[in-house]
Amino acid sequence: MLKKVLLYLMMVGVLFPSTQSNDIHLSASDFNLIWMFPFFGILLSIAIIPLISSNFWHKNYGKVSGFWGLLFIILFFINFKDYTLFYLLEVYLKEFLPFIMLLLALYVVSGGILISGNLSGNPKTNTVILLIGTLLASVMGTTGASMLLIRPLIRANSWRENKTHLIIFFIFLVSNIGGSLTPIGDPPLFLGFLKGVSFSWSLFNMYKPMLFLSIILIIIHYFIDVYFYRKESNHSQDNKFNIHIKGKINFILIFIIIIGVIVSAYPSLQSSIIVYKHTTMMTLGTLIQLIILLLVTIVSLIITPEEYRVNNDFSWEPIKEVAKLFATIFLTMIPAIEMLKGVSKSVGPMKWMKNVIINENGDNIDSMYFWLTGILSSFLDNAPTYVIFFTTAIGENNVYWLMNNGNTLLAISCGAVFMGAMTYIGNAPNFMVKSIAEGSKINMPSFFGYMGYSIVFLVPLFLIINYILFKI
Repeated sequence: MLKKVLLYLMMVGVLFPSTQSNDIHLSASDFNLIWMFPFFGILLSIAIIPLISSNFWHKNYGKVSGFWGLLFIILFFINFKDYTLFYLLEVYLKEFLPFIMLLLALYVVSGGILISGNLSGNPKTNTVILLIGTLLASVMGTTGASMLLIRPLIRANSWRENKTHLIIFFIFLVSNIGGSLTPIGDPPLFLGFLKGVSFSWSLFNMYKPMLFLSIILIIIHYFIDVYFYRKESNHSQDNKFNIHIKGKINFILIFIIIIGVIVSAYPSLQSSIIVYKHTTMMTLGTLIQLIILLLVTIVSLIITPEEYRVNNDFSWEPIKEVAKLFATIFLTMIPAIEMLKGVSKSVGPMKWMKNVIINENGDNIDSMYFWLTGILSSFLDNAPTYVIFFTTAIGENNVYWLMNNGNTLLAISCGAVFMGAMTYIGNAPNFMVKSIAEGSKINMPSFFGYMGYSIVFLVPLFLIINYILFKI
């Protein structure tokens, strides 16, 4: 079977590297807003079906996701037969495979680190965990920090009845805002780094809004946690803090993962090894990254004592859920991404956005870049959304100009990273944290319920950031 697949790929030209870079993507004008139906279908399914029957959803989410994905493929094939294989390869080889392999590696490796001890789940302990996680997110990525600390946080508060707020603020801070200081922290910033933004740019430009959001949210969390803590009837009596860490070898594996991601972007490794219709589907760097991630995952499973994962309540269900749902989300958002690409050229159904983000003098309107990038990143993958507005903002200039003129790059970066916290699908760790929490019998709010929290706690802070940074 494998030989037949390889033979077919060779026949259609997938395995023939080419130096040509002709773009054969469909135009924004080839789509209309009706093409958003499958995308909204999977989003509404995630939001509504669990409310109607959570039992049905947990047993059939893969089938529901498969239905919307198959519907999209059929409709796409009928209308764009000659482009179907091209987009399937691009979505799954170029985008989804690196995405899910990185999540898998971080999920498995972090699951092999057992943090135990006397973590009594009081407000001070919870605040320390959030603070550490927020700081670690820029060092080991939002996914790595989230997977490392979500289980200790849940375990520390296992005796408490009121703990939903802990997971929500964890998603806000550790799974999103904390990853804004380095390209390692969040995928949009890493793509900016690949396109020429200096490694230190985010540290020196995003630390102020990051600190503002983090400090305010941690303070709000503390007082909310104190309120709920006082309502608990079964307080832990021993509040002496001590901690034990087992499976430390996995920290080395996390470091290897980070190195693998960085090395994959090395210029000399950008030669194409899988090409279809003159478009690169995979570079040598990406292949090396995938091999490293796979090996690290296997090594972690082999060398980590099983008891550590058992005590961590490790389960494959969260990563399975993310894989099945995001496989369809990545696919069905193809029309949205292509329509957004038409903004800079004033073509397609979303061409109106150009007049919103660029004024009559041809200058960028930073405030609109912040909100449009952010809102779209809340529902689409924030990485391609970042790239689209990044490219639009550069115009006829270069990356150096964008880094040193105005706050447009800051607006795009803040929107993509910070507003990933607005929904469960805004950033992959959000959904994984939710799934792990639910696996530990924590009642998490619905898709719209979570958005209620983000609107109440995040939007007012975003309005302040918008006024201070992008209005004055």
